[in-house]
Amino acid sequence: MGILVLVPIVSYLLAGQPLEWDLPALKGFNFGGGISIIPELAALWIALSLYTASFIAEIVRSGILSVSKGQTEASKALGLPNGLTLRLVVIPQAMRVIIPPLTSQYLNLVKNSSLATAIGYPDLVAVFMGTTLNQTGQAVEVVAITMAVYLTISLLISLFMNIYNRAVAIKER
Repeated sequence: MGILVLVPIVSYLLAGQPLEWDLPALKGFNFGGGISIIPELAALWIALSLYTASFIAEIVRSGILSVSKGQTEASKALGLPNGLTLRLVVIPQAMRVIIPPLTSQYLNLVKNSSLATAIGYPDLVAVFMGTTLNQTGQAVEVVAITMAVYLTISLLISLFMNIYNRAVAIKER
């Protein structure tokens, strides 16, 4: 948590607090200030979010349904309320079923983000395969670099998810 919270705060303070809030205001015939989100980014964000969320929701639903009914009945017999039953009994057992397909879905999300080029949003593929390739003219090297970047991202996702999967796996005696 320190890395996720402290590093950005320290970086913000060391950079001289470069953020300022600017409200949009009508200036002449157009708005000035504020934040503008380009339509390609909004389309990519909504499409990938809905597409990936539907698959992840199905993965979680199937993981929860994989826990036998006897487990929840046993927790009811012990007098656990619904929230504790879900948190202490169902979710830990379901995570063992959820993690492997969830890893695949995270990898699919990274790979599907390269479709941003199709709607005109400059993502990693567009920058490497478009800009860099046009400036250098060395297609093999640029494609190799692009493949290496995607391979590195995919291997890191797999590594972290496998570490987490190992942590929640049933330990043999």
